[in-house]
Amino acid sequence: QVQLVESGGGLVQPGGSLRLSCAASGSISVINAMGWYRQAPGKEREWVATITSSGSTNYADSVKGRFTIFRDNAKNTVYLQMNSLKPEDTAVYYCNAHIVAYSAYGVLGAMDYWGKGTLVTVSS
Repeated sequence: QVQLVESGGGLVQPGGSLRLSCAASGSISVINAMGWYRQAPGKEREWVATITSSGSTNYADSVKGRFTIFRDNAKNTVYLQMNSLKPEDTAVYYCNAHIVAYSAYGVLGAMDYWGKGTLVTVSS
């Protein structure tokens, strides 16, 4: 069984910074790409950023230049450093990871796993 647990959300003023963390744990064989998504009130969930196992990154245009995604493979953890936050960044942020897990019967196929989300509120 695999779990993703996010942390680091909270209330911050416009222009401020926050760092989100997401730790993967459980029966993990390989972690491929990891990423962040967000869902604002009344809106669809949207992609924010992705990092591959080799460290290549991609960002949504709305966060490019302000957010940085990075990972610590030794800790099975992905981070999202968010700077110059705007009220429109207010959302629940979800961690996503493409993971090959294993069971007592052997290696399972690769699947997408999701965390439960952490709330980021940008407001004065």
